[in-house]
Amino acid sequence: MATAATQPEIGTALREWRRRRRRTQLELALDAGISARHLSFVETGRSRPGRELMLRLLAELDVPFREQNRLLLAGGHAPAFPERSLDDPELAAVRDAVDVILRSHEPYPAVALDRGWNVVAANAPMTAVLAHVEIEPSLLEPPVNALRAGLHPRGMAPLIMNLDDWRGYFLERLERQVAVSGDGELAALLEEVAAYPAPDGSPPGPIRRSGGELLGPLRLRAPWGAELAFLGMFAIFDTPFEVTASELALELLFPADAATAEALHALARENEPDQGGSR
Repeated sequence: MATAATQPEIGTALREWRRRRRRTQLELALDAGISARHLSFVETGRSRPGRELMLRLLAELDVPFREQNRLLLAGGHAPAFPERSLDDPELAAVRDAVDVILRSHEPYPAVALDRGWNVVAANAPMTAVLAHVEIEPSLLEPPVNALRAGLHPRGMAPLIMNLDDWRGYFLERLERQVAVSGDGELAALLEEVAAYPAPDGSPPGPIRRSGGELLGPLRLRAPWGAELAFLGMFAIFDTPFEVTASELALELLFPADAATAEALHALARENEPDQGGSR
C-alpha cells in the first residue's frame, strides 16, 4: 500500500461523498474491491489513491462527471471525461437531438437547461409565451435562469395561480439536486430563490413540502386573459458521453386541458410567419 502524502482535499471529499450517499466505509470498500483499512487510509490522507482506484470509488459513489474531473486533477491525475462547450463541433449530435425534441414538441412550450438551470435552448412557443409577459429586463439577460425568471416576484411568479405549490416543488427539487451533487453554485441559487418575497411584497414563506401529496397542473394566468394549465415532463440523456451532455435537461410542457391546447395552437398560428429555428 502506498503511503505517500496525498492532497488532504481528496480524502475529505471522498468521505463527504460517501456520507452523502449514506454508505459505510466497509460497504464502499467491498464494492470497490479494496479493504476498509485501505479506504480509511485514503480518507485520512495517509494513502495516495491511484487514478484507477479514484475512478472506482467515484463511480461507486455516483459522483457527477464534472466533480470527478475536478477531484482527479486535484489528485494529480488526468481528467476522465471530456468537457466541451455546447457549441463545440463534437457536440453537434447532442445539439441536433435537443433541437429535434424542441421542434417536435411544438406548438407546446419546451426548454433545454444546463446544470445551473440556465436556458441553453427554447422552442418557438416558449419564446412566444414569454414575449407576452412583462418580466424585469435583468432577469432576461443571458444566461437566462429558469428558476430566477420563473419564481422572482418581477418575473413569472405573479402569473402562477398555484404559486405556493409549484414554488415548493421546484425548491424541493433544487434541494435534492444540491444534496446529490454537492454543487456550491446550486446551493447559492437555492438560497437566493428561497429568499424571494411573494409577488405582493410579503416575506418569503417556508418551502411548502409535498408530503407525498399529488401536485396538480401548473396554472398560469396568461397576459391575454386566458388561464393555461400545464403538465410537465423532465428528460435527460440516458447515455451521456461528456460532461456538458450529462448535465443537460429538457423541460417539456403539455396542455392539461382542451382550452390550453387550443390557446397554444392559436398562439402558434398567430406567430407562424415569424417562427424560425428553435435555437
